[in-house]
Formats: sequence, C-alpha cells, structure tokens
Amino acid sequence: MAKAANRKITAGKRASGAAIPLYAQVEEIIRQRLIDNYWNPGEALPSEMQLAAELGVSQGTVRKALNDMVAENLLVRRQGRGTFVSEHTERRALFLFFNLVGEDGSRTMPVSEVSSCAHRKATPEECERLDLAVGAEIITVQRVRSLHGEPTIVDRVTVSRSLFPNLGGDVKLPENLYRFYQGEYGITITKAQESVRAVSATPEEAEMLSLAPGAPLLEIDRISLSLDGRPVEWRVSRCNTNQHTYVAERG
Repeated sequence: MAKAANRKITAGKRASGAAIPLYAQVEEIIRQRLIDNYWNPGEALPSEMQLAAELGVSQGTVRKALNDMVAENLLVRRQGRGTFVSEHTERRALFLFFNLVGEDGSRTMPVSEVSSCAHRKATPEECERLDLAVGAEIITVQRVRSLHGEPTIVDRVTVSRSLFPNLGGDVKLPENLYRFYQGEYGITITKAQESVRAVSATPEEAEMLSLAPGAPLLEIDRISLSLDGRPVEWRVSRCNTNQHTYVAERG
C-alpha cells in the first residue's frame, strides 16, 4: 500500500470554537492511518522522533498521543523495540473479549464447531443493529463452542456480506474471529458493546448443549465496533454457566 504524504500539524478548532490540542490532532492522524491499514498488524511505527519531525510537533506531543492509543489497546509498546500496531492474538482475545471464567478462575479459549451458515437479506433488526441499508446482504454463522470438552456456548454471529464477502464459505473459520477479520479483511475490532440477561434454552439449544429444554442460560448480546466506530459484527452467545462465571473487568 502506498504511504501517505507527510502532513504537518496546524492550529485547529472544534465546531464549538475550542482549540484542538496538538496531541489530539496527532492521535487522529495515527488513528486514521490504522483505519486505512497504513501499517500492518504487528508492524512497528516510526520512532517518536521521526513522527515528531514528520508532523512538525514535539516528541513529547507524539508520546502523549501514543500513550493514549496504548491505553486503548490500539498500539503496544515493547521495551527497547518501540511501538507496534496491536494484533488480535489469542491472549488479547481471551482477556479483552471473552468473559467466561472457570470456577477456579481459569480462562480458556473455546473450541468451536460451525453448525450452520446462511447468506440472506438482513432483517429490519439486523439492519438497525449493524447500521445497514434496507435490503443489505448479511452472513449469519451459528457455532457450538466447547470449554474443556463440554459444549457450553451457542453463538450466532451476523456480519455484513459486503465487509466479509467470503466468510463462512470454503475457508474454515478460526477460533479467533477478530484476528481473522484483521488479518484477512483489514478490519480491526477495538470495542464491544454488551448487554446480558437470563434466558431459557430453546429445544434446539438444549440439544446442542446437552441440557433439558428450558434450562437457564446466560445470553450475551454484543455489537463489535471497528477502529472508525462502525458496528461490524452482531454476536449473540447463549451460555451454560453451571461451571463458569461471567466476569466483566474494567481498567
């Protein structure tokens, strides 16, 4: 991908008339470069000194912008090596986006099996949740996910077909879908909006999870957002929590 031309920071103001801090302008430039895949996941950014010279600001201004983005898990610092674009590693997915914890406090990535995959037009609710136009094509994947060999979660993953055209086709889906989105489609998930509630297992879910129909499940309803704030995945997970606890950590 062609590299963008150098850009100098200039004085700027918000719509309210308030001045935009220089570090915020630097952060916005770097954020846009991440959205545009200017740097690949895992790639090192130029040094603070190089970025400061390119953008016409102090090294301290660049450092403050980078620190904010490290705090958001968009970038990662490696001692003695520099600042790198974050990757959706298994560890990152486990600790940031998977909240079921064993009774002993252990965290384990589930093992998934795809039970169905459908390409169709989005329902009104799917259009609303994913901010899609009426009549948009979507892909819905249903998976059964096991922890320690026991079927524990029934997942329904819904995405726009225009963003993920080959999802659920001949390519076998990996456990870490966020890493797959990032590596194959250049779409990085940075945030998730979740709601949870108690539900009863449907007859189909009960069979998949080896439970009695109507058994209690925990439903996790999640919208995953990309770097630019777009909703790109709607995931509904129904979980048997007999041996697990849902833990939401806040930094």
